[in-house]
Amino acid sequence: MFLNPFLPFSTAKVLALKATVLLLLTLLIKARVQIVTGSAIGIFLLLLQTLAFLAISGGLVLAAGGAALVAKQQRRSASA
Repeated sequence: MFLNPFLPFSTAKVLALKATVLLLLTLLIKARVQIVTGSAIGIFLLLLQTLAFLAISGGLVLAAGGAALVAKQQRRSASA
């Protein structure tokens, strides 16, 4: 006579164990997706911040160059 190794477990307990494993697997996959999504959003925001910094720096360089040109022209007109 062969003994069933799952004899102490009722069908409900086995189904509950399977449901728990499925739930934990689903939560693990969800966490991985959130990490990947969070990383993608983080990289996008870092890129956006870098581009904004470069644009503002370029604008300040242009403003400083324009101010230098205006000052130079005013000196020329004042000396002439």
